[in-house]
Amino acid sequence: MEYGEYRKYDAVGLAELVARGEVSPGELLETAIDRADQVDGRLNAIVRRMDDLARQQTAGELSGPFAGVPFLLKDLSQDYAGVATGSGSRALRRHAASRHSLVVRRWLDAGLVIFGKTATPEFGTKGVTESKATGATRNPWNLAHTPGGSSGGSAAAVAAGVVPVAGASDGGGSIRIPAACCGIFGLKPGRGLVPAGPDVAEPLSGAATDGVVSRTVRDTAAMLDVLTRTPDLGGPYLPAVPDTSYVELAKRTPMRLRIGFTTRSPLGTPVHADAVAAVEQAAALLDGLGHDVQPAEPEIDGVALARDFMTMWSAQTAATIERIKQATGARNRDFEVDNRLLAASARAVRAADYAASRERWNVHTRALAAFHERFDLLLTPTLAGPPVRVGELTTPPLLRLGGELLLLLRLTGPFTRTRTWNDQVLANLEQVPFTQLANLTGRPAMSVPLYRTADGLPLGVQFVAGLGGEATLLALATQLEAERPWADAEPAL
Repeated sequence: MEYGEYRKYDAVGLAELVARGEVSPGELLETAIDRADQVDGRLNAIVRRMDDLARQQTAGELSGPFAGVPFLLKDLSQDYAGVATGSGSRALRRHAASRHSLVVRRWLDAGLVIFGKTATPEFGTKGVTESKATGATRNPWNLAHTPGGSSGGSAAAVAAGVVPVAGASDGGGSIRIPAACCGIFGLKPGRGLVPAGPDVAEPLSGAATDGVVSRTVRDTAAMLDVLTRTPDLGGPYLPAVPDTSYVELAKRTPMRLRIGFTTRSPLGTPVHADAVAAVEQAAALLDGLGHDVQPAEPEIDGVALARDFMTMWSAQTAATIERIKQATGARNRDFEVDNRLLAASARAVRAADYAASRERWNVHTRALAAFHERFDLLLTPTLAGPPVRVGELTTPPLLRLGGELLLLLRLTGPFTRTRTWNDQVLANLEQVPFTQLANLTGRPAMSVPLYRTADGLPLGVQFVAGLGGEATLLALATQLEAERPWADAEPAL
């Protein structure tokens, strides 16, 4: 199959071609491999190729709803037995996984043909996909800009047409941020819906979940059906999956929705005019579709939420580094300075303070629930501004050197208790202040690609739903997709 023909179809469409015998899985795979060879030298989206394993798959029998469709995993938590999960870290480049993670097993059972793993920042801790281990990943719409993070490699590959849908995950916005940067669709499912096993019960204390980024809403809906079709009997939850498939629910015209919108950063930091315009245009579109749209926002202390989120984020980074050291013998120098400083800040937090911070999640969650008693959805920018340039958020050399010195002298404890450190932590969220709310509260949220800057860069808008709101989000996304189609837009690479 020629690339021009391949690009016309989403994953559901490709699977239908295979089922009808109009194309073989091997042909689709070779087209995807050729496209990756053509564009990835400029994007750096795929950090680990698995072409031979994929060819072995296509040589055998494939079955399932996505039989024969090429697919890429995110190189973070999505373990494939016998293949290294690098997690964007030099410490894990050659540390092979002993077994498939549950989501990978379900993707394989669905017939997807996995031929690579995509780039992520070290441990997924940044909103850009740049790491010492694998370099910078670039945005297909403008190679000088980031595709976002941490699922930036997957989003870049999907936007560039390598695959129609790819594995992703979201612990602080890592599905929605790159979707917004790359002009594609990204849904973060609610807490506990997608299983995380077998090695983890609740990633990031339940704030993180696996999912996908895709060009079409129906691909995301069909993938959600694949990932949630049966419960994880070893997991912490029995999720309330609807009787009707998400694919069917996504087709239903949504009722008249009550949508509250805001463009104010919860941190009180600046929001770019383009991000404001993206929301205002989306609000006008929604109003024209018959929805009840009005300015409103949940009564949440955004700074307190950010601090509580970062307390957990830092503690998880510290635990991850220690676990890797014990498992691999890695040394401090094998980890990036920024993450070592995050880990050091966690060690300066008393256990009682951590517990108090974690308990406050309930306060934020109930405040959002009160908002959802009045409104079905919250509409915000996904990002506070257009995708930043590659390297723009890199820690300056002098600050990085200062961090190294503090770590060497073991002075990080006192420093991370200073206002300077706390201000810097919040500054790191300035570009992405809207997404952590859905993670901390466990609510489903999506980024929809409805806006372009004057320079042609995508900029998505975010919708946050209440508990069990995935079907509502998917139905609205389908309505917006029909009104403002985006799947055929293709960067000139």
